[in-house]
Amino acid sequence: MSRPRKSPDASPPAPPRRYGISGPISEDQPSEDQLILTEQLIKTLATCDAFVDDLELRRRENAVEQLESLFKEWLTEICKELNIPDHVTEKVGGKIFTFGSRHLGVDSKGDDVDALCVGPRFIQRNDFFTSFFEKLRVQKEVKDIRTIQSTCVPVITMSYEGIKIDLLFASVDCNSIPQNLDLSNSLLKNSSVTCIRSLNGYRVTEEILRSVPNVQSFKLVLRAIKLWAKRRNIYSSMLGFLGGVSWAILVARICQVYPNATASTLVNKFFKVYSMWKWPVPIELKRPEDYNMNLPVWDSRINPSDRCHVMPIITPTYPQQNTAFNVSLSTLAVWTEEIQWGLAVTQDIQENKADWLELFQEPDFLNKYQHFILLHASSAAGKQHLEWVGLVESKIRLLVENLERHVYVKRAHINPQSTSGSSRLCAKDDQSTKWLIGLLFNMGESKRQKIDMTFPLMSFTDTIYSLADSCKVYKEGMTISARYLAKDQLCWKVPNRTGRMQSSRDKKASAAHRSSRPAAPSADPRHPKRRRSPQPEVSSKRVRSCEEATEGPRSESAGVSISAGPSEGVSPLSTKRPEPEATSRRVKLELVCRSYPRKVYISTDIFHI
Repeated sequence: MSRPRKSPDASPPAPPRRYGISGPISEDQPSEDQLILTEQLIKTLATCDAFVDDLELRRRENAVEQLESLFKEWLTEICKELNIPDHVTEKVGGKIFTFGSRHLGVDSKGDDVDALCVGPRFIQRNDFFTSFFEKLRVQKEVKDIRTIQSTCVPVITMSYEGIKIDLLFASVDCNSIPQNLDLSNSLLKNSSVTCIRSLNGYRVTEEILRSVPNVQSFKLVLRAIKLWAKRRNIYSSMLGFLGGVSWAILVARICQVYPNATASTLVNKFFKVYSMWKWPVPIELKRPEDYNMNLPVWDSRINPSDRCHVMPIITPTYPQQNTAFNVSLSTLAVWTEEIQWGLAVTQDIQENKADWLELFQEPDFLNKYQHFILLHASSAAGKQHLEWVGLVESKIRLLVENLERHVYVKRAHINPQSTSGSSRLCAKDDQSTKWLIGLLFNMGESKRQKIDMTFPLMSFTDTIYSLADSCKVYKEGMTISARYLAKDQLCWKVPNRTGRMQSSRDKKASAAHRSSRPAAPSADPRHPKRRRSPQPEVSSKRVRSCEEATEGPRSESAGVSISAGPSEGVSPLSTKRPEPEATSRRVKLELVCRSYPRKVYISTDIFHI
């Protein structure tokens, strides 16, 4: 019997699509146990409020729709002011694109909504941040509105009917903005670098979704990693950790190399892969593309400044940028420790020795370090305080970098959880916000060493006042202070999950709330020395801050004995509990109080260890 002849039009089946810059590590299908663990993960995320209900989603959608209506109305008004022809004005349109967590479909309770306002070529950025800002400010639904223009991507932040929204702006090379506008590479032509950065927020989000083999698994894993990062206090691009887009790229890369894995396996592989990653080898979702637009792109082979980045996580769209450029040696060290800790927990979960809730427990920051810098910003209530805190918080990473330069400082760890409230010893209406930085010293064999913190603290406060003056943010009553405190001097109040405030002096480590498992060893990756920009020359103008009882006792004389940790002043992750209390030794501390022409108060600049 003769074989049937194949049709000449028949073609071999297309090979399966490959994702990423390399082939998969494993294409194994999930087992029954792994599927069960995924179901357990979903239930745990639900109990931790990692999902948003349909009613809240609709509220957010309505807020964006109303803002888009206001934006279109404003564009029409601007066209009339500029005497734009009527036929252009009638079709000017306008569009708001959501991006980030909202567009990825992984937003959780309390998340901001990131939105991009796109206008035609003749709309100036300055008009958006002045004229449209004023239009928004008078809306009754808008509260706590302010502009932040001193960043790489200028933004309007506000609360719209109780929903926190960040608005970006970009103009594109066309006269009208239709509802079906495609933000393709062609629209980047003739756009400013600032507009391109704003456009890439949405474009990167879209490309990430196209870069993963299973979108639903990607979303579930990203929800879990985001919750873990927030609980472990390492979710903040502004403060030198990682922001939402960096976490999304890291998770997407794991999904690429394990295309068939279920969510529970992907979470474990996330910690396993990145616990072994050799930074600064970059994370990339696709090969870089060049569209010959002469735009600056991240490339450590060509750009010397890019070689100084300690944790490159590269966007998948042109022009490629490092989303983790704010990461410092200290924040990378903290990140690495947390990854090791997460690996130990997820390994136990895979072996049914722990449940998912343990992965999301909070660290004990106050018991981890023995030495701290207390940063305190205060001002009059209301809008002034929002602007002042926004400026200070956006530059705290500069203080961390200043501290890292100190010869004896091994790590400066900023806690993203700040505390706010009224100041008891200041004026009745004054508002106060504080941040805490844990210090780890590298003393070597030295038993006693004189450490002078005057320069990094002075340099930071000088920079803040100089920026406030140049940006015309400074108002009478705004103060900033930075001071050293030992652990037993500290009285730090932090909110727990129920919202009740807990004092560091009353808070004790409880073994009943900690897991007993061996933690992974702390990594000590090799990093290139980060290039530092020279300190700007600024005036010595400063403002004396109000002293508060919650800052603990102040010592005015030398020779104060305090309790500190062993040699390094930090408790490493233990084999029996995640963050144990440190054993103590006696350290001699010498406090020096100084006053300056504009009366900033920096105490304990010099001390002995």
